[in-house]
Amino acid sequence: GLDDIRPYNYILKKRIDIYATERVQEALKREFQYIFADVKYHGLPQIDLHTIANENFKIGETQITPFEVMHYKLPILGYRIGDFTYITDAKTISEESLEKIKGTKVLVLNALQKESHISHLTFSEAIEMAEKIGAETTYFTHISHNLGLHEQVSKELPANIKLAYDGLSFELD
Repeated sequence: GLDDIRPYNYILKKRIDIYATERVQEALKREFQYIFADVKYHGLPQIDLHTIANENFKIGETQITPFEVMHYKLPILGYRIGDFTYITDAKTISEESLEKIKGTKVLVLNALQKESHISHLTFSEAIEMAEKIGAETTYFTHISHNLGLHEQVSKELPANIKLAYDGLSFELD
């Protein structure tokens, strides 16, 4: 959670920038009131909020393309950064958003479980969505322990789709 950024403040010796919609910022301020209170104390997460919307923005020289996906009835944002696209907590993705994703080379996509879920893509829905998007490589994230063992589940996936895991890293051009 938001409290977990404190070690990064300590290690980096700086505040952490958070880019979020107004709706998300309001929720953060409501749920983590102590971070935003006038009275500050040692050990609080040190953050700077930056307001974004569903339109392109830059962080330094890096262009970020947000796009809306639906987490049941809640609109959230996925992000495309060059040839990399990140989507989690999605159940549906509109054709308009799919257009923004078209041509991505690396996709990270949620695939919660095999059983139907109201607000997340299931394993089979995620495979279908990944194939529709057509990235060279897709990594499934936000996966439940109920999905099965990594080695067994991996055998059920097309060659270009893999299960993500803690500590996974990959190179982007």
